[in-house]
Amino acid sequence: MVLKNSLRGIAVVFALAACGSDPTLSEEEAGDGVNPTAGDDAATAVTATADADGSGGATAGGTAGVDADADADADADADADADGAEGMNPVLLDVLHIPDAGEGGFCQSNGGSKKKPEFSYLWAANSSQGTISKIDTQTVTEVGRFAVRPDGGGSPSRTSVSLSGNVVVASRTSGITKFFANVEDCTDTNGNGFQTSGDNVALAWDQEDCRAWFIDFQYTSQRPVAWAPGEFNAARCEWENEMVWTAGRNGAVDEVILIDGDLGIVVDTVAVPGLKADSFGLYGGAVDSAGDFWATGWATGNHLVRVTLDTMDVTVWDGPSSTGQTSHWYGMTVDVNGYVWNCAQKLARFDPIAEMWTVSADIPSGGSGCMADADPDGLLWVGGSGVVGVNRETFAVEATWPTPSSYGVSIDFYGNIWAVNGNGAHRVDPATGTVTSYNGLSGAYTYSDMTGYALNTVGGVGPSG
Repeated sequence: MVLKNSLRGIAVVFALAACGSDPTLSEEEAGDGVNPTAGDDAATAVTATADADGSGGATAGGTAGVDADADADADADADADADGAEGMNPVLLDVLHIPDAGEGGFCQSNGGSKKKPEFSYLWAANSSQGTISKIDTQTVTEVGRFAVRPDGGGSPSRTSVSLSGNVVVASRTSGITKFFANVEDCTDTNGNGFQTSGDNVALAWDQEDCRAWFIDFQYTSQRPVAWAPGEFNAARCEWENEMVWTAGRNGAVDEVILIDGDLGIVVDTVAVPGLKADSFGLYGGAVDSAGDFWATGWATGNHLVRVTLDTMDVTVWDGPSSTGQTSHWYGMTVDVNGYVWNCAQKLARFDPIAEMWTVSADIPSGGSGCMADADPDGLLWVGGSGVVGVNRETFAVEATWPTPSSYGVSIDFYGNIWAVNGNGAHRVDPATGTVTSYNGLSGAYTYSDMTGYALNTVGGVGPSG
């Protein structure tokens, strides 16, 4: 069990990195009111500034409504709506030692100094296109796009970034795919010479050499995905034994799956009993500092599930009361203090030691994904019709910045807040409210730890969604 006041780690700036289409929108994107197709002129970073109270300059980018998630299948219509740049401040995070730092802050490898590259990417799932986009968070440009399934579909929705910097993406219609972040770690896999996407155009499935592996699960719904921290090998200057969690549903049967992140093979699977039958199963997932997997349901009565990494033991709690809410609980994340959060019109904080929920009043402009600052006393950032910073102890709203509406919210390694939905990824400077937008995505729906910040927060030094 995670001690709720333990400081397990502060996110670091240096990422220790190893380096066809589905035209049918699910209700997750169909309710957006966003045209998923963007022209070349949309694939540029646009900056706007606003005042702290949400007034002032208009933000750039498309406008999207925040309906709740629903399934990508055709019969989902019957269900209820559900489911730097120049001038950028230097590092905004509190940074401790870099975990691979030897003398002079460098890893020692083969008798010489070796420093891993510094970079920060956001990985956005283009649900309507069956691809994932790699966005440089400093330049706010797309530097790669990749098909997530060999059939060109999949309706991808959740991404997760490891402490090595690599990404996995889960497809709603089943399947998990891993991509290397660092091109130096990719190899020629087909004998045609090395090829990889370096812009907003995905290569054909059999041409992309930065895809590490793909597992074609056979679930009717597969949404959560989250890396576990792994173990840092200072001698090799890299993270090892990184595992991936996911969850899937067939009929009324829910399973949580543990995958070897290097080999792309299933290590273990456990059934999760007692969840309400619906078309989604477990909906959002995240890990704590021990690498244990936490997941919540959307229409499953919002049960909270924990699966322990070492034993695969399953614990199921009732979710928080939704009295007074007009919608289901939606977003979820785990913060550095060990609290688990459900986010929607209200916020709910779960103390895993006391096994109790504390629920807020309504949060203005809230309603979707959420992620917490690395600082134990920092804010919880919540998406919706704008980005809202909430005091994690008192639930008081301390910052409100206007952005196009969003499902997913994340934080990059320079402390900027990101809101993603439809055709746009929007970066907010939390100190000034300046919004810089990239508008070249395709039906994006990324509701997860899309930068790796949440994992770094709970596990990056010690050892969301």
